[in-house]
Amino acid sequence: MIHSIAFAPREALEGEYMKVERDAFLTALEISAYSLTQMARAAAPLMTEGGSIVTMTFHGADKVYQGYNVMGVAKAALESSVRYLAADLGPKNIRVNAISAGPIQTLSARGVSGLTNMLKHSAERAPLKRNVEPREVGNTALFLCSSLSSGITGETIFVDCGYNIMGI
Repeated sequence: MIHSIAFAPREALEGEYMKVERDAFLTALEISAYSLTQMARAAAPLMTEGGSIVTMTFHGADKVYQGYNVMGVAKAALESSVRYLAADLGPKNIRVNAISAGPIQTLSARGVSGLTNMLKHSAERAPLKRNVEPREVGNTALFLCSSLSSGITGETIFVDCGYNIMGI
């Protein structure tokens, strides 16, 4: 099962994080993080011989990205949910992992202010000196859904051309 669901009201992505309204916060957390738990609960009984659940996250769960605000908090909750679900579902041979993709020009990413600068900065700083391509993220999802990753669960795998390893 692939979980690629995220949403936050535009006003929760702008300005200061501490000014995010409660309703916007709850909406972002419910749709972007809790939906994984709901989907895992529905999918697990269908995975009678084991299986794999993969979700999409972003480095904003670990580091502050201007214009990402409440989504960073939601992605942190999502990554923590991956670990708890992996512990719950491991005895059923169901693996749960996350892919932390670098910035990609997608419809949802266009809602993040400063995306163009983020793409430029990422390409300049990443060891591979480019941005990740959607195909590379898809290949990683395919790997995580296959038996080739049978010993991997509860992990966040970065597919960002190495950007996440860089310091100042």
